[in-house]
Amino acid sequence: MNDLEKFIKHIAEEDNPGEDWSGLIKSLWWVKKGNWEKAHNIAQDIATNDGSWIHAYLHRVEGDLGNAEYWYRRAGKPVKTRESLDMEWTEICEELLEEK
Repeated sequence: MNDLEKFIKHIAEEDNPGEDWSGLIKSLWWVKKGNWEKAHNIAQDIATNDGSWIHAYLHRVEGDLGNAEYWYRRAGKPVKTRESLDMEWTEICEELLEEK
C-alpha cells in the first residue's frame, strides 16, 4: 500500500488527522472528510507556495473561481479549470506525501 492509499484509508477510518502531520496534509484530510471550513482555516494560514496551492484548490471546491485564480498565481501553479477536483486533490496529495 502506497502513501496515498494509506492516507485515503486513514480518512475513511479515522475521526481526526494524525497529530504530527503538517498543516498542509491536515487541510487535505479535512476537505476530503467533508469539512471545507476547517480545511480552509488551516490552509489560509500557511504562507508557502504549497499552502497557496491548497488554498486555490479549496476555493475551486467552493466554486469561487476568481479567488482560486488569485491563489493559483500566488502558488506559481497553472489555473485548473479542466481537471476534476478529485484529480487535483490526488495530485496535491501525491506531491506533498512524497515530501513528508
